Amino acid sequence: MSSGTPAPGSAPAPDSVDDDANVVLGAPEINRALTRIAHEILERNKGGSDVVLLGIPTRGLPLARRLAERLVAVEPGLDPALLVGSLDVTMYRDDLAHHPTRTIGATDIPGGGLDGKVVVLVDDVLYSGRTIRAALDAISDLGRPRAVQLAALVDRGHRELPIRADYVGKNLPTSTSERVRVLVAECDGRDAVLIEGGAR
Repeated sequence: MSSGTPAPGSAPAPDSVDDDANVVLGAPEINRALTRIAHEILERNKGGSDVVLLGIPTRGLPLARRLAERLVAVEPGLDPALLVGSLDVTMYRDDLAHHPTRTIGATDIPGGGLDGKVVVLVDDVLYSGRTIRAALDAISDLGRPRAVQLAALVDRGHRELPIRADYVGKNLPTSTSERVRVLVAECDGRDAVLIEGGAR
């Protein structure tokens, strides 16, 4: 994955990509998936007036912001300032002993708080489920939502915990030897979903 968001005023630096990477989603497919997810969120949550989107850094956050733009486009009465925030789960992870150098990101909860809201966690790839477990622990320290839902751009399977996404852009069966990488223009200079490694 890339090191993070570029410095203000600089062009995003494209993440290095393996020569044998297989592009499974391009920008048009990602845009369509996000538009579909946004409509599903509105339909399931009766217009979205109680919805708060919490993006999990790094790439879940720009995806959450894009979803918020789509929700407001369909429901102009929604307040963008109360619709989207970020949730860093670093200190809640159960693998810190194995990866002690993880960068701590920002948690930014919208002004309306989380109590009584429908919180939609937004992440780029759903894999083992451990990041989402950490996110649920983090949310419990921040408020008491009415419900917590999960939106993932890619679900690659191989779950280690009983966690399922409510909204999925693309189900992508993979082997454990493969690596799924999501690139977003805000961080990487382009939109794409890649599979690297494995036998093809």
